[in-house]
Amino acid sequence: MNYLIRLLVLVFQVSLTVLAGRDFYKILGVTKKATKNEIKKAYRKLAIQYHPDKNQGDPEAEEKFKDLGAAYEVLSDEEKRKQYDNYGEEGLKDTGSHRDPFSSFFGDFGFHFGGHHHSHNDDVPRGDDVHVDLEVSLEELYTGNFVEIVRYRPVPHTSSGTRKCNCRQEMRTMQLGPGRFQMSQHEVCDECPNVKLVNEEKILELEVEPGMVDGQEYSFIAEGEPNIDGEAGDLKFYIIAAKHPRFERKGNDLYTNVTISLQDALVGFEMDITHLDGHKVHVVRDKITWPGARIRKTEEGMPFYDNNNNKGSLFITFDVKFPKGEISNENKEKFKQLLNEVSKPTVYNGLQGY
Repeated sequence: MNYLIRLLVLVFQVSLTVLAGRDFYKILGVTKKATKNEIKKAYRKLAIQYHPDKNQGDPEAEEKFKDLGAAYEVLSDEEKRKQYDNYGEEGLKDTGSHRDPFSSFFGDFGFHFGGHHHSHNDDVPRGDDVHVDLEVSLEELYTGNFVEIVRYRPVPHTSSGTRKCNCRQEMRTMQLGPGRFQMSQHEVCDECPNVKLVNEEKILELEVEPGMVDGQEYSFIAEGEPNIDGEAGDLKFYIIAAKHPRFERKGNDLYTNVTISLQDALVGFEMDITHLDGHKVHVVRDKITWPGARIRKTEEGMPFYDNNNNKGSLFITFDVKFPKGEISNENKEKFKQLLNEVSKPTVYNGLQGY
């Protein structure tokens, strides 16, 4: 009897699995509360790992790659994700339009693994590369973000008729008479199907990775200008950090200035600085702070691009705001007694740093 019950439970569980379909959250390795950026980041990382070009002859990796595409297509779309959360994969309506998420992240000709630049065949005609400066905030360079880019570009489509293509110069020899020859150049072309260029819209996903630096290149392969007799050029973005009102970046370190009152400078103070991701950097001074004094907070700078677990330092320079107005003679005497210093002005060449 117990065996029969266990068997029925097992059959019920299998039936539920079949009805529910694939677990897209598990496929991408994210929780059901994952944000859209977390889903994009998970897909991008796993798609590189399981891409067929990197796993040739591995049907399991190929199937995993297809599952990743299906999972991303659903979970990155707000409406589809709601349907999936309520009814599972079987409850999704097939709209018939299945885009290629991988090309949205890397371009039309896939990803070139091993950290090498995309190599081109010099014998194949190629369209121009398109170069674009992309301004991003310091917050994005600290935490990371995805920038959605709508790209309109001319795409070659086969048209009716034929055209000349693959034209080249060939030498021809013509006999003019006994022992006399003439050599001349002639253009020789092949016949190819006619092509027309049609503007098409494509959404590209550019990942601003934590720790990226000014001028860093991010390429989408074959998303540049087309060449109807060869391959398209690349679309190359160059990261440009926007000016920030509170922080200045130098390498992996951050610099900021804090203005304090004369009272705080003399007796000490305690404060919090809101960092780029919203966390608080606590600052305590229990001794005199002079104008230009600087303190260093380790591991509070920018994340290293190669290893986000490491961070630079945050340098905080203090300015002292002196009170304006007149001080009574009585208070002047009190200050003199309190500070107990001898008036001894010093003249020096400040431009040379002495």
